[in-house]
Amino acid sequence: MTTHARFTIDADVTPRFTACYLRVAGDECAFIEAHTVHALPRLMAALDAQGKRPEQVRYVIVTHAHLDHAAGASALMAACPNATLLAHPRAARHLVDPGKLVASATAVYGAERFAALYGTISPIAPDRVKAMEDGSSVELGGAKLTFLHTSGHANHHFAVDDPTIDTVFTGDTFGLVYPALQHHGRFAIPSTSPTNFDAEEARKSIDRVAHLRRAAVCPTHFDAWTDVDVIAQQLRRFIDRAEQWVDEAAGSDDTAEAIEKRLRGAWTDAIHAEAPHLGKDDLALLALDIELNAQGLAFVAAARRAKKHAPSS
Repeated sequence: MTTHARFTIDADVTPRFTACYLRVAGDECAFIEAHTVHALPRLMAALDAQGKRPEQVRYVIVTHAHLDHAAGASALMAACPNATLLAHPRAARHLVDPGKLVASATAVYGAERFAALYGTISPIAPDRVKAMEDGSSVELGGAKLTFLHTSGHANHHFAVDDPTIDTVFTGDTFGLVYPALQHHGRFAIPSTSPTNFDAEEARKSIDRVAHLRRAAVCPTHFDAWTDVDVIAQQLRRFIDRAEQWVDEAAGSDDTAEAIEKRLRGAWTDAIHAEAPHLGKDDLALLALDIELNAQGLAFVAAARRAKKHAPSS
């Protein structure tokens, strides 16, 4: 009888912040998420701990092309010679040719900081990459993995439904659920980081995952959670607020800097409303997410405002 199991790999420098998952199905394995090149030793150690060899890795799966999920994909593929990379069609092309990803991130961070954060991102041979359409499936050791396009956080995102182990690997589409913040009830927050956040699509994606009725969701940030409906409801409340903030910002004449500042405050106030028990240290853990979430919503508001004022042809 085939043994099926999943294992959480703590991939980040910050403990229990970013996960990769090792899926074992008898003699075959898959990694879900690759994080950065710096995580490669942890991923290989997790494989070895289960008595598996790199040659037994059949798939490397990335839920989307954001660098904290996919920057390490080329290094992981090099370490696993028989693996095929599975990605959303809009993400796959950037993993085959990562030039635009590298250039845009280097422009933000600078070459030295980019290398420190993400290492080297190399092209992956096209014949080792498979683009997964919505609803398509692959087989892993007798298990069926189905790929569900879940935009909202990013338009090149999918979740991976794995009914054999009653689990959905949700990437960022089912929010961020940091273990360090769960000390007084569940706390989950959506990621609205630049540049593709869409509130309506985010709600559809949350509902799509929740309606699978799997026992557990496994977000990349972080680990497995079983109170799926509780998480979904909290995420919807945040997204409803975020949609209202974007509407207000798009209708204002404020500067981009003023809008971002106001959105940072709105996120902080909303977090306090949802989880009044969270203290200064907790908010410090969320500082980057608050910043990125504010930037993402400001980007959407600015795009909407520009479209409204664009001259008609």
